[in-house]
Amino acid sequence: MAKRITITNSIRRLRFFADEMTQLDLAEKAGCSRQTIIALEAGKYTPSLELAFRIAVALNASIGDVFRCNTPGAPAPQADTR
Repeated sequence: MAKRITITNSIRRLRFFADEMTQLDLAEKAGCSRQTIIALEAGKYTPSLELAFRIAVALNASIGDVFRCNTPGAPAPQADTR
């Protein structure tokens, strides 16, 4: 049986750093509803790959900066020390 993964996101934090972008602004830029952004931020919805990329583009961030995949038993990602 495959281990269950958890996908988390930093949408709320990234919206704040994007000139305090509102949920509605992000939804319009990403081509989805405000309710979708609310559900994503609350961790109640996992986006399609296409929507995940559209959100990342709208936030001017990499998809890895927006979304994280947490697999039980996997080592924690290492911080970039460059």
